[in-house]
Amino acid sequence: MAAARQDFANETQLKQDMKEAMRSRDQLRLDTIRMALGAIHNLEVARTDAKNADYNKPLTEQDCVTVLEQEAKKRKQAIPLYKQGGRDELADREQRELDILQSYLQASQMSDEDLQAIIQRLVAENGKEFRRVMPLAAKETKGRADGARVQRFVKEAVQ
Repeated sequence: MAAARQDFANETQLKQDMKEAMRSRDQLRLDTIRMALGAIHNLEVARTDAKNADYNKPLTEQDCVTVLEQEAKKRKQAIPLYKQGGRDELADREQRELDILQSYLQASQMSDEDLQAIIQRLVAENGKEFRRVMPLAAKETKGRADGARVQRFVKEAVQ
């Protein structure tokens, strides 16, 4: 039998917060945390399938952050659709779930100063062409900064 892997910082925090949500009977928080832990577990299970591109690769801290980002993105996309459909109560629930997920992502995000320093370095090395700098910046900051935020800083730097 394979040895049990160690939990990552985000995963440990999610598990602690899940216990706290159970004690305080905060059902929305509990459901959101369970969903996030389930998504992390599903990724880990998917990697046991030989057809998966990441077959047999161990789960990393970055994978956990990526899963949380994907779940947050799903909520960001669903909110305007619910509002457009006149389902404000569902839009509000999605927004609250997004806020909960964002609280876990904030710990792993880069500061504006660090992000600007990386972008300035890339601009100095590669010139002031957006199409050349943006892919490099996205690759270097993957999982540590939101793509829209990176794009905004790159646009400011190349102007």
